[in-house]
Amino acid sequence: MAVNLSDSPSISTEVSDPVNARILAVSEDRIAGFVAEPFAAIAEATELSENVIIERLSAMLAAGVIRRIRQTLMATNLAPGALVAWRVAADDLDSAFNYMVKEDPFSGHVVIRSTDTETPGSVYRLWTTLKVPQGFSMERHCEYLAGKVGAESFRIMPAKRLFALGVGHVRRRGMEPGSRSDEPGRVLDTNIVELSPLEWRVLTALKREFTVDEITPTPWRGRAREAGVSLDDFIRIAGSLSAREVIGRFSTFLEHVKPSAGGERVTRYNALFHWRVPAGREIEAGMEIGRHHILTHAYWREGGPEFANVNVMAVAHGTDKQLVLEHKVAIDRHLEEAGIPISYTNVFWGGRSEIKPSEISPVEYQAWAERVGLLAGARMGEG
Repeated sequence: MAVNLSDSPSISTEVSDPVNARILAVSEDRIAGFVAEPFAAIAEATELSENVIIERLSAMLAAGVIRRIRQTLMATNLAPGALVAWRVAADDLDSAFNYMVKEDPFSGHVVIRSTDTETPGSVYRLWTTLKVPQGFSMERHCEYLAGKVGAESFRIMPAKRLFALGVGHVRRRGMEPGSRSDEPGRVLDTNIVELSPLEWRVLTALKREFTVDEITPTPWRGRAREAGVSLDDFIRIAGSLSAREVIGRFSTFLEHVKPSAGGERVTRYNALFHWRVPAGREIEAGMEIGRHHILTHAYWREGGPEFANVNVMAVAHGTDKQLVLEHKVAIDRHLEEAGIPISYTNVFWGGRSEIKPSEISPVEYQAWAERVGLLAGARMGEG
């Protein structure tokens, strides 16, 4: 039975509030695919009323505790993407970070990373995720950015496979090292899906983050108008995209870098784990790594000689550095027990960071490329 708490005299926006924690444990990463009534779906899963869900999510978004609420996409199936490591002089690091955040719509996560000791790749301090829409050159885009920020070199690391996990920072609080599922991690490919102009129009409206005023029952009505289609057609097209695994999850993204107004932090340490496993066993290793609940992302990526030829990477967050390392030790031990040897491993710690959705529309890329004078040579195979 739904519990209606909307008559409470004041609304807490702290993540530790029991009602908020109950909501976030679902809303962060438990609403998979496209859902016609996402706030009603969260209400059903939490056994709270939809009014309470809307009230609490609106308050947390307005307070900045939630960074954004949006329908996520399987962007790796819509635009070629990669993790890019940049070697930038120490004096240029902050300005390069700012440029990637403010001036490049196609860079998403922007993080300054460091290692505990000098290791292969530790001179690569700036890390970004990058999406370059279909038909354009990622290499050319990176060369353009390198010129703008003064990067000495860069390493492009596309994901060859993804091992499905989820964000779920609230769910992961207090998790014991080694906590893992009985089932191996799910393997997702990165094949690009071709969309029609109408599907791109719906997708463009669908993916835009919600304002506080848009957190209402039937939230897609305004997006359907934006796309120039009826609500029924919007839901039908979005549902078909979801069936083709183009749609990710409906998600609330917590501010996990800066503290809340009350001084509460969702997480403090952001660790990028690197492993080198035998060639040919990357998928097997990724599936075993993907069992572990602490991880938010895991991929098969080739680090190349710059990073001691690592080939599997994963991300974990936590509020205690030693505990994050204990999770890493547990994963290492599990791989060894599974008969997958690790010949090299490393941890890159995240410092200053900003996260924004990467633009993936070919139309938007072409307009941007024309604006910055990159179009000649930006298309695949040119320049």
